[in-house]
Amino acid sequence: MLLEAQDTMLRSLDLTFNNIQTHGAELLAGSLQGNSSLLSLRLSGNKIGRNGGLDFAGMLRVNMTLQELELGECDLEMHGMIGLSTALKNNTTLRSVDVSRALLFSLLEEWAVHFSKMLPVNSSLVELHLGKMGLTDTGMERLSEGLKLNHRLRYLDLRCNRVSRDGALHLSKVLKGNSPLEVIDLSSNRIEDPGAEYLSEAICCEGSVLRELSVCRNNISTSGLLSLAGALTNSPALTHIYIWGNHLEEPVCQAFQELLNTGRLTPEQTDVRPYEVDGHVFLAELFHHLRKHLFFTDVNEQNAGSDSPQQ
Repeated sequence: MLLEAQDTMLRSLDLTFNNIQTHGAELLAGSLQGNSSLLSLRLSGNKIGRNGGLDFAGMLRVNMTLQELELGECDLEMHGMIGLSTALKNNTTLRSVDVSRALLFSLLEEWAVHFSKMLPVNSSLVELHLGKMGLTDTGMERLSEGLKLNHRLRYLDLRCNRVSRDGALHLSKVLKGNSPLEVIDLSSNRIEDPGAEYLSEAICCEGSVLRELSVCRNNISTSGLLSLAGALTNSPALTHIYIWGNHLEEPVCQAFQELLNTGRLTPEQTDVRPYEVDGHVFLAELFHHLRKHLFFTDVNEQNAGSDSPQQ
């Protein structure tokens, strides 16, 4: 197998949506245990299931070369998630992990507890994708406990979960604690006005380095969106904000028009554009979105990897 060859120069392997199942995952994970060249492996969309997740967890205990691993929509189950979180406690090279849309049916959200315990001791992760996990406010509370003690993570993807105002409150407390988080994706949750206000307050705190935030489709109304507009005015760090899919009443439209007219926000840094009809201001959708990744792997250099900003 190519991955087992001593002289292989393969740096990146993209096998997304290739109908790889449990046996294929076992073979891949086994090959990677002794591989010292591959930096990036993308397996999203392959139904590797519980055993496949455990195989990759075992691989991460011995492979100290891989920097990026995508296992989104791979039907990972609870045991696989726990195994991965355990392996990440000792892995010192992996920079980006995607485990979105695991098949988790327990209401106790044990996976969040295990990831919370992993975050304070992991020294390498800069990017973590936890979209479509069924994450609730209780799970967000558990996860926040670990995030408060993590000094490395810069990109947190929580899209398409069940986080509401209380979960946003827990996340805001993380941001108030001099968190290194620079990019947060909360799109398609339900934080509403109180959640937006909690986050706005945290963004304005001294020490916040949050630069990009997506709160699309969160049932936020005028007061919450105005608080976010105010955060943009008062925070020197925040540069990108995405709000489409919320309740864009005229005061909100006027506030974002002002931000764009003054140059505090540029069209490339948001997903709305103001226009006027009969003296009233409205917002139209721009097809700009939060970046999908912060970390990228330089496949031209064996030991190169960067988490510098990439658009």
